[in-house]
Amino acid sequence: MIELSAILVIAHRDFVKLLRDRVRLFADLTLPVGLVLLLGPALQAGFGSPGGIDVTTFVFTGVLAQTVWQSAALGVISLVADREEDFSQEIFVSPVSRYSIVIGKILGEALVALPQAAAILLVGLLIGVRIDPLVMLTLLPVLLALAVFGGAFGLLVLSRMQSQRSANQVFTFLMLPQFFLAGVFAPIHDLPPALAAVAAIAPMRYAVELTRNVFYGLQPDQVAPVIWPAGVNLAITGGMFLAFLGLGTALFVRTERNR
Repeated sequence: MIELSAILVIAHRDFVKLLRDRVRLFADLTLPVGLVLLLGPALQAGFGSPGGIDVTTFVFTGVLAQTVWQSAALGVISLVADREEDFSQEIFVSPVSRYSIVIGKILGEALVALPQAAAILLVGLLIGVRIDPLVMLTLLPVLLALAVFGGAFGLLVLSRMQSQRSANQVFTFLMLPQFFLAGVFAPIHDLPPALAAVAAIAPMRYAVELTRNVFYGLQPDQVAPVIWPAGVNLAITGGMFLAFLGLGTALFVRTERNR
């Protein structure tokens, strides 16, 4: 119960910080909503429905998964800010597991991503994306899990970072290629071998494909793009999550001890 309380307190702190930061809340919502509202219909008008696939829906599902996953990954940068302010030192001397502290931080950033998901879902409904009630209910826990997955990736990336500036630069380098290699805006299953190999190790790809597994799998009357089976995407996502969380936590704790 002590460990669970620690996780929930740390997660609650990050979520409350978001609600109080109106500028960040507005900025977090503007870009993904704009992409769904403008890019999806624009591509639909320009390319029609290749293979019977609704392009607006395709972009909607990609942006939804990408936003939730990336938001949690980038949000974990606040661990570096806590380190610079010595807040992390204060919580690491508390009588709780370091894993509980890190998991609480990841969970907090995952919760922060949910308002963005809700806004994207609302915009999707407004522009005509068909989302059955069962799909909506199933997507919510799946998106939360994918946000936690993104947070674990973010933890691994920043575990050795010493400043927010360097963390932001590295994240930009790692995130931008994944926009195109994860299939957010265009299918990726006919890529040249070299790009296909890189796309296969892009974590964001599996967040996007798992979201589409749920969305199209529960609405079989909609023409689905080519995606890997849900079991494959789930297994890869779970394996990556455990690897990111374990290695990222170990490296982050070691960095804290050596300060």
